[in-house]
Amino acid sequence: MNTPHLALLIGVAIVFVWSGIHPFDRLTWWLEVFPAIVGITILAATYRRFRFTTLVYTLIAIHICILCVGGHWTYAREPVFDWLKQVFHWSRNHYDRLGHFAQGFVPALIAREMFIRLNILNRKRWQPFLIISICMAISVTYEFIEWWSALIGGSASTEFLGTQGDIWDTQEDMFMCLIGATCALLFMRPWQDRQLAKLR
Repeated sequence: MNTPHLALLIGVAIVFVWSGIHPFDRLTWWLEVFPAIVGITILAATYRRFRFTTLVYTLIAIHICILCVGGHWTYAREPVFDWLKQVFHWSRNHYDRLGHFAQGFVPALIAREMFIRLNILNRKRWQPFLIISICMAISVTYEFIEWWSALIGGSASTEFLGTQGDIWDTQEDMFMCLIGATCALLFMRPWQDRQLAKLR
């Protein structure tokens, strides 16, 4: 493992351990960090066969940290966005919007890198549409998981659901994912292309 990737792994490990120390709600913590655990496991298992660019690994690390912070305090109680809520007179804590933006932004660049390096698609014009569709599918699946957890856990899953009384929370979460995926494809492509060129 090269030095930048090792540094990212150590940083994520530190945040992960911190997040698990006296979280606000243990069940919510497990539900929030579970995708991070799965992601790290997959990346570790495939590291020798398929190594992403440092850009993508960095964004994955940031996304995992967002999940861990949300798991520690819950998305409705994250302190920085609680402070911003007071400053901007928001009706709710919008930390979950950051999480759903990342849910589109990061997978878009993961998918794009896989499309390019594995030569998945011959007609490149279809690539942005398919990448955004993948991101939206991930978002929808996550919303399903939140729904199912609410059905199974009842009031115990309220912190994980995190709607904060917003009846449009699900739609707004998916819209933030769409914005994140679109921004990634619009603004990160040159940076990612330069790193891909170095790999070649």
